[in-house]
Amino acid sequence: MKKIFLTIFVSGISITSFAQTKKPVAKKPAATAKTISAPVVLKSGLDSVSYAFGSSIGASLKTTGLSTMNYDVLLKGLKDAFTGGKVILNQQQAQQCINEALTNANKDKFTGNITEGKTFLEQNKKRAGVKTTASGLQYEVLTAGTGAKPTAATDSVLVNYKGTLLNGKQFDSSYDRGEPISFPLNRVIPGWTEGVQLMNTGSKYKLFVPYNLAYGERGYGPDIPPYSTLIFEIELLKVNGK
Repeated sequence: MKKIFLTIFVSGISITSFAQTKKPVAKKPAATAKTISAPVVLKSGLDSVSYAFGSSIGASLKTTGLSTMNYDVLLKGLKDAFTGGKVILNQQQAQQCINEALTNANKDKFTGNITEGKTFLEQNKKRAGVKTTASGLQYEVLTAGTGAKPTAATDSVLVNYKGTLLNGKQFDSSYDRGEPISFPLNRVIPGWTEGVQLMNTGSKYKLFVPYNLAYGERGYGPDIPPYSTLIFEIELLKVNGK
């Protein structure tokens, strides 16, 4: 069922160029009274399943954040794909179009997160003790250690940490679980890969991670929304080596 839906979904969205390449037609005189569409009557099993697929596709599209569609073109794309007709966009073009539309819709939906993060980082970098790297990562040394540093992103480290959103809501903590965590630095978000390599063993840093160095446009699970700037307190306990 999911595979069928995805095929229809790609075809339906991918033919947006049809609306741009149609030849102009003469406009009909404006109606003197508002036209009311006749209600759809489901007279057969085919009618029912056709409407069911349409409403299912519509409900799924609505969850993407898109605010409107060219419904005539949507139906044209659906029909072309379903009947084996010639589609206007190939699969690669269609997927690129869909990806761009969904990215833009998601970005518009979470503009507040982007603005909040940008404003916070602009103010935070002015605080004494906060340093900013070329990538935009900000960090503050809470405790300066004197032990070994990781020498490469392939090194594995043992750390304790706590992660919060800008509003102070905690989304993860090894302290609460009662045990540190070990991982290779190239298997975590870019802000950690860069930030932990700045630390000596025994250090405790606070990292202020822009969304593009964290979980980006997708976020992570129910606790980290898309485009979230994150704050981590990290204590480097040991460098395990490669």
